[in-house]
Amino acid sequence: MPLTSDPPLDRTAPRRTGPPADDDPAALKVVPVRHPWRWAAIVVTAVLLAQFAHGLLTNPAWEWGVFAQFFTAETVVRAVWVTLQLTVYGTVLGFALGIVLAFMRLSASPFLRAVAFGYIWAFRSIPLIVQLLFWFNLAYLYKRLDFGIPFGPGFFSFDTMGLVGAMSAAVLGLALHQAAYAAEIVRGGVLAVDGGQLEAAAALGIPRPRQLRRIVLPQAMRAILPNAANEVISLFKGTSIVSVMAIGELFYQVQVIYGRNGRVVPLLMVATAWYVLLTTVLSVLQHYVERHFAKGATR
Repeated sequence: MPLTSDPPLDRTAPRRTGPPADDDPAALKVVPVRHPWRWAAIVVTAVLLAQFAHGLLTNPAWEWGVFAQFFTAETVVRAVWVTLQLTVYGTVLGFALGIVLAFMRLSASPFLRAVAFGYIWAFRSIPLIVQLLFWFNLAYLYKRLDFGIPFGPGFFSFDTMGLVGAMSAAVLGLALHQAAYAAEIVRGGVLAVDGGQLEAAAALGIPRPRQLRRIVLPQAMRAILPNAANEVISLFKGTSIVSVMAIGELFYQVQVIYGRNGRVVPLLMVATAWYVLLTTVLSVLQHYVERHFAKGATR
C-alpha cells in the first residue's frame, strides 16, 4: 500500500476573505455594559446636593454674618482649647489604662482576666453622663481619703472637697470610660496577630517583652488604628456631654452665647464647623499614622 503525505503548504495562495467564523473571538463585537440606573442615581444625587448648597447660601435664616462674627471669637477659641485638652487627656489616660486591661484579659491568670472583664463590663454598661456626675459628686460619698495600711490605720489623709473639681472629674470620667473600649480594641488587635510568629520568636529565644514590642505591637497596630481613631473622634465629639457640669468647652460656650443673644442656628453652626474642622485634622493624622504602620503589608 503506497504511503501518502499531505500536500505542501502553498504560502502564495490568497487568504480567505469571507465572513469570520462564529467562534472567532476577534470577530465578536464588544458592547460596554450600560448602567442607566446608576446614571439616574447620580443625577438625582447631584440635584439634591445642589439644592442643599443653594439653600445654605441663600436662606437668610442661617445668618452667616453672625456665624462669621463668632467663629473666631475669643471665647469660642478658648472653648475649643478646653475641648482639645479634654480629648487629649481622655485619650492618653484612657488608652494607657486600656492597654493594661487588654493584657490583663490576655493573661494566663483567671483572677486578672476576671478583674479586667468586670471593669470593662461595668464601664461599658453605665452611661457616660452618669459616670461624669458620679465623679463630680465624689466628695458627697467620700469626704476624706486616708492612705495607709489596708484595713488598718492611715498615715495621712486629705479632704476630697477640693480634690476633684469639674475639670478633673470630666477628665477622670472620660478616661475611665474610654479605657473600657480601648482595652477591647487593643485586645482584638493583639489577637489578630498570627500565633505562629510568637512561637517562632520563642523558639529563637527572644524575650517576651521584646516579642511584644518588636513583633506583636507593630502588626497589631494595623488592626488597632482604625478602631482607635474612631474612638478618639467619638471622644472628641463626646466631650460636649461635660456641658452638664458647666465646663466651658465648645458646646457649653455656644449654648451660653446663644442663650444671651438668641441666635441659636448660627451659633450651632459655629460649633458644627469647629467639630468638622478638627475631625478632619484627626482623620488626616489617622491616614498618615496608618500608612506608617502599613509598611511591608500586602494591602
